[in-house]
Amino acid sequence: MARAASAPEARGWPGLRAPEWLRASLGGSRRRVALWGGGGGVGVGPGLPSVCRAAAMASWATLSPSIVEYFEGEDFYRCGYCKNESGSRSNGMWAHSMTVQDYQDLIDRGWRRSGKYVYKPVMNQTCCPQYTIRCRPLHFQPSKSHKKVLKKMLKFLAKGEISKGNCEDEPMDSAVDDAVVGDFALINKLDIRCDLKTLSDDLKESFESEDMKGKDSKKEESTELIQSQDVEEKLGSGEPSHLVKVHTAPKPGKGADLSKPPCRKAKEIRKERKRLKLMQQNPAGEPEGFQAQSQPPSLFPPKAKSNQPKSLEDLILESLPEDASHKLEVRLVRSSPPSSQFKATFQDSYQVYKRYQMVIHKDPPDKPTVSQFTRFLCSSPLEAENRHNGPDCGYGSFHQQYWLDGKIIAVGVIDILPYCVSSVYLYYDPDYSFLSLGVYSALREIAFTRQLHEKASQLSYYYMGFYIHSCPKMKYKGQYRPSDLLCPETYVWVPIEQCLPSLENSKYCRLNQDPEAVDEGRCKEPDRLQVFHKKAIMPYGVYKKHQKDPGEEATVLQYASLVGQTCSERMLLFRN
Repeated sequence: MARAASAPEARGWPGLRAPEWLRASLGGSRRRVALWGGGGGVGVGPGLPSVCRAAAMASWATLSPSIVEYFEGEDFYRCGYCKNESGSRSNGMWAHSMTVQDYQDLIDRGWRRSGKYVYKPVMNQTCCPQYTIRCRPLHFQPSKSHKKVLKKMLKFLAKGEISKGNCEDEPMDSAVDDAVVGDFALINKLDIRCDLKTLSDDLKESFESEDMKGKDSKKEESTELIQSQDVEEKLGSGEPSHLVKVHTAPKPGKGADLSKPPCRKAKEIRKERKRLKLMQQNPAGEPEGFQAQSQPPSLFPPKAKSNQPKSLEDLILESLPEDASHKLEVRLVRSSPPSSQFKATFQDSYQVYKRYQMVIHKDPPDKPTVSQFTRFLCSSPLEAENRHNGPDCGYGSFHQQYWLDGKIIAVGVIDILPYCVSSVYLYYDPDYSFLSLGVYSALREIAFTRQLHEKASQLSYYYMGFYIHSCPKMKYKGQYRPSDLLCPETYVWVPIEQCLPSLENSKYCRLNQDPEAVDEGRCKEPDRLQVFHKKAIMPYGVYKKHQKDPGEEATVLQYASLVGQTCSERMLLFRN
């Protein structure tokens, strides 16, 4: 379970200052900035004593730059899973900017982003309840089907061998393709949202001025990571890779049975039978060829270590021959703000996305536009952050590009957050569907999470988006074990094994088995919620005194109940 934010983090990360565009939007000078305390306004101007001005500016320095615009009511749109034309229901807000800590806390309450639109399914009403799922990479062991995908990739890279079957032979692969297909139902709405819901003119101008300033002042991204398949590089704590024989892959099936333990290897069963047979032949003593575990080894070294299952890193970074047929590289590039490498590869990446949408999702050629691609998979509200005890690449939004022989064949869109790597989307060149890139990329992202954990010890989870038990094609996420589902009522993590029996009986379930448990992070003091209104930041307790619209209070309280107390105090709720 992700730990709760400490007291300093609940007020914003140390040293975090409000962005320049926000300062500009509030007037650009101390005379026009209003900071409201618990009981009233605190004007920051030359008329105040220096101690008051210093205290007010100290409060300003710790302000979070997260600004969100909540859309009252609930949204109804076409479900991408069961195809119900208006069965999918969610609450949403537009994030003009957001810290990674705020987004971490939001996804731990069931939210998820699509571009800059952040939404939360109405779990007890939507047609296909979507449970936030996370994998625990530090304890992850690849299954037989996972190993099959990794070996298939190695055979292709080493010898150019292509699987005889097509992508349909991998049941998990097609499911990954539709992992967030429901998000596409929001794409058309996003343009409307942007037009109807905007900040005031001075705030929009400040966005533009900040963008121009950022282009001049920001240095080129220096944290691009290249993970090369032909380099002796480690992902996490795995041991150096060694050459192993790649066996013929088993016949494709329907994936692992989540209710049954993993099958024993035939070799282990044969050894057990031989041991029992020898014991029957020699009941008085130890059978020949075997030793008691308590005795020291004789002339032959023990083989227990060599029989240990290979780690995920060993399987991914297995050595290739010098004359390997293909070369695979995985490059991490920051997408927001866009790094120089991201800009240089933008068109190549877009063309892969366009082909993916047309072939896999049957989009007409004019639908996957550059604008849609940018808005959905490149634009992000997350502020790039770097901390001394964080990963070298920093926090924020990234594209993980898979380069095969000098060209992009797949891109994984991910967010790197304080406690996790969050998978946003994957698109790939349909010509390489036979490589099961959906499964392969998920395994690479799990290994990448383990690598980041070496530098940032708190970063130890891999979020896979939503698990939809009522949709057979979406159950594949439950095969990345161990994993947990988020209780939609108390927002605690529950091992998926404990959830499956309840989900078999009902699409919507309170996963927390404790009937007395409540949402500990619920909003208990809505008056402390922060509002951004008319160039002033004030608590809701002050704001509501000047409001006459009876529906305004219901909207703000609904927002507070969904984001929780911590985020309601840290994020700025824009009200026009």
